[in-house]
Amino acid sequence: MSLASLWALLFFIPFIGVIVFSFTRKTPENGSLQFSYLGDYVKRFKTLRTRLTPLPKYLKFLAVALAIIALARPQQSSDKLNRNVEGIDIMLALDVSDSMLIEDMLPDNRMESSKRVIRDFIKGRVSDRIGLVIFSGEAYTRVPLTMDYPILLDNLSKVVTTRNIKMGTAIGVALASAVGRLKDSTAKTRVIILATDGENNSGTVDPMTALQIAKGYGIRVYTIGMGKDGDAQLPIVTKGPGGIDIKRYQPIHSKINDELLTQLAEETGGKYYRAITTDALSGVFKEIDRLEKTKVEISHYTRYAELFPSYLRWALIFYLVAAFLAATWLRRSV
Repeated sequence: MSLASLWALLFFIPFIGVIVFSFTRKTPENGSLQFSYLGDYVKRFKTLRTRLTPLPKYLKFLAVALAIIALARPQQSSDKLNRNVEGIDIMLALDVSDSMLIEDMLPDNRMESSKRVIRDFIKGRVSDRIGLVIFSGEAYTRVPLTMDYPILLDNLSKVVTTRNIKMGTAIGVALASAVGRLKDSTAKTRVIILATDGENNSGTVDPMTALQIAKGYGIRVYTIGMGKDGDAQLPIVTKGPGGIDIKRYQPIHSKINDELLTQLAEETGGKYYRAITTDALSGVFKEIDRLEKTKVEISHYTRYAELFPSYLRWALIFYLVAAFLAATWLRRSV
């Protein structure tokens, strides 16, 4: 609660003076008859009425105090925030093939680097719907389009390379799956961010077919090539004696189809990025974040509700009650 006219509180200064004067002044002495001792007599005849004799005066003081507060115009404020949002729908397509475990994006492997950068990207969005598709030799939707970022981040943290789905790299299937999640979206801007470290070597949908579908729906595609080309070491963890994890490395050749990923991006109005370090990958997502930033217009309103009528109403009630009691039941004889 706030007071719109604080100056009105100055009236409390003379009001407090009146109160002090009323309790300290000496009343004129009337004619009296002296008795030697009336203590027991007075106690016996001190009734409720005599005890409440000062009540009208107290009620009048309370009424005046409430009237002064009403004059100061107490108000209750309520804030209202309007956000005009131009929503963006974004599907993230993340490669989870075994090669994403290659440790060439220090201090993490390709998978953990991707997850950390994607997590930061999600936290930087304001009011966009974001979904997650993971793929290897086939693809499936891990999280459909949602604005529930905590659930999205929780699922992202649990993404691992897995042999529960077909091995390989099905770029066409991943792109088609992401398009399928966006085709019915009514957002003005629809975006797919596809991150992979391999060539298309699996799946039932050709990448060119998926590209035509994305173009047909007006969906923009950003592609990211993860890691370095050439010979690499793939870590493989096995269980040793006593259940101890033993890591060994298997030679593997890593190759990214830059030409394909460039075509998928440029023909849909997106862009292809090559990220060979964690910092480079972070820079890629920061650039995409700038390109596809949600437009948010904020309007702030403050509404004030006047509370003085209730204070004035109670002041009038207390004053009338005081006047009524002083003229009837608690009337004092002179």
